[in-house]
Amino acid sequence: MTITALKGKKIKKRAPRARARTGLNASPVEKGLGAVKYYFQVEVDKKSIVDQQKTFIKKNFNKTDAKYILANAEYHFVHPYMGAIAFWYNTGQEVSERSEEAKAHLMEKYAELLQSGKAIYNAKKQSLSDNEKVITLSPQQRLQNKINNTIIQDLLSLEDSWIEGEKTSLDVYQAFGKHGLSGSATIPVRMMIEGWLLDYEDAYNKQCEQAVEGYSHISRPELNRRIKECQAMLADLDRIKAKQKATRKIRIPKVASIDKQISKLKYKKEDTEYKIVSINPAHVVGKVRLFVFNTKYKQLTYYETGDPKGFIISGSTIKNFDSETSTRITLRKPLDFLPIVLKKTPLQIQKEIGNLTTKVTKANGRINTETILLRAF
Repeated sequence: MTITALKGKKIKKRAPRARARTGLNASPVEKGLGAVKYYFQVEVDKKSIVDQQKTFIKKNFNKTDAKYILANAEYHFVHPYMGAIAFWYNTGQEVSERSEEAKAHLMEKYAELLQSGKAIYNAKKQSLSDNEKVITLSPQQRLQNKINNTIIQDLLSLEDSWIEGEKTSLDVYQAFGKHGLSGSATIPVRMMIEGWLLDYEDAYNKQCEQAVEGYSHISRPELNRRIKECQAMLADLDRIKAKQKATRKIRIPKVASIDKQISKLKYKKEDTEYKIVSINPAHVVGKVRLFVFNTKYKQLTYYETGDPKGFIISGSTIKNFDSETSTRITLRKPLDFLPIVLKKTPLQIQKEIGNLTTKVTKANGRINTETILLRAF
């Protein structure tokens, strides 16, 4: 056929091939919310999941509450199911009893995040006198940032590998050591892992229809493996807390100087009726045995301590004595018995006290203006 003949013939144009839908556009909304949840679990990236929730929050909360919720760390918004529910309502899909139940659960989660986010937002809102806004982070906020940038990223990478079908694990104990995190960092990590464990256990034990459907693509042996991995990571967190308690420094209270201890002590320096005088109260501090006599009530008190630091005086009180072995007894004839206290050894004095018939009571540590400090050993 010649070129001239072809000129009169119409050439049919070929229609361009339609592009395959991907990402959010390919969400199988026609198959229902369950299918969309599964699709988000497998196909949708984390940025899209987070973006869908941000849109949902801005639509369903007032501006202030939305601001507080979104002040939380991003890892709170990466759960595929939360993103799928948000997407379902953002795109105006059919509302059913099941979708409303899922939405109610999502709203509860956001209500919890509203409370924590309010504190985070207010803490970040700082201003200087020159109207330049700066963020002054408290030690707790700096710790939270470090957690988000280290161990939380490790957990998110672990979750990504699980989604890709890898049978990976994470040694949380070693990860905490590598990142220099202490026991105080275990709380947000525990919340995240416990959330995973709850989902996996619900799916494995068929306790939640949504969890069963969402993890239907995962075999039971793999679900069981992930449950054990979560339990192992939680056990590591317990070990980290126990390690912190075991290595915590004990605060040893500073002992005041002798002069400061006795500066407010009120005692009787001399009693002419019983012809006795007090020793210098500085000799009482650090001793382990002490005899005092109340001239008004004729009471002899014996103090004893097993602490190597000895007695401590605070105000007008003897402290650090053994309340079980320290005793008080009323003397019927003080003039006859006091010379024994002033001359004999503690054991001999105790033996003589044992021969007395008056009632023995427990010492209370109080020293007053009627008290003579007899002897300290």
